[in-house]
Amino acid sequence: MGQDPFAELKQRQREMWASFAPTATFTTPEAANLVRFAGVRPGEAVLDVGCGTGVVAISAARAGAKVRALDLTPALLSHARDNAALAGFGNIAFSEGDAEQLPYEHGEFDVVLSQFGHMFAPRPEMAVAEMRRVLKPGGRIAFATWPPEHLIGRTFSFVAKHSPPPPAGAMPPPLWGIPAIVTERLAAGFEPPFFGRGRMTVPMLSPAHYRLFMETSIGPIQKLVESLAGDAAKLAAVRAELEALIAPYFADNLVVQDYLLTRAVAR
Repeated sequence: MGQDPFAELKQRQREMWASFAPTATFTTPEAANLVRFAGVRPGEAVLDVGCGTGVVAISAARAGAKVRALDLTPALLSHARDNAALAGFGNIAFSEGDAEQLPYEHGEFDVVLSQFGHMFAPRPEMAVAEMRRVLKPGGRIAFATWPPEHLIGRTFSFVAKHSPPPPAGAMPPPLWGIPAIVTERLAAGFEPPFFGRGRMTVPMLSPAHYRLFMETSIGPIQKLVESLAGDAAKLAAVRAELEALIAPYFADNLVVQDYLLTRAVAR
């Protein structure tokens, strides 16, 4: 196999998301929502793709599944193992790896899950093919993604506007939040998908408070701020723009983040 043309991008992703762990506090309830939406049952073999700090994997294990989990970022896998041990599920097998090249056998899993994870793979067709490959016929895929029209999707667009372009051919993650595109991407290997909606709320005291939190724990925002460290005026303008983007989603000390849920059965 030749050199992955996105190897450099994936290395940047591996490093960029290392600071994500504090966000797990807010994604933990959504992990339970995804596991419930997927209908995970006791005894099922489950794979969590882009597992981060392990909140979905642990939630699936609590539902009685036999769980394996994978992520690009070693720092997050360390948190995931610690979280699993603390929760009493130290038997979850966490591995470093790539959603576009899953290190598992054909037909190994009953369910493949991903919470805001596989959407960062630059080639959706490869990620879908790999997730389908490791599923049994009749198995299920279920994932949560950020739509482009809501806060996190708009934040991706904000970062893209102020950052160098990604490598040619890399697909923007928020396209995974558009049902018509998801349906098209899954069509070759899955029955027509079922969609749901979810809402994550993040306790914060102001848009500025949330902006500062993002600067220290959300990799793309963190890297953008670092890139502007030598230009105080530009940095101040970008921060003001981000706070204005956040403001309509802030009320009663909560930042509201809507997401899309997708579930489909493998052909």
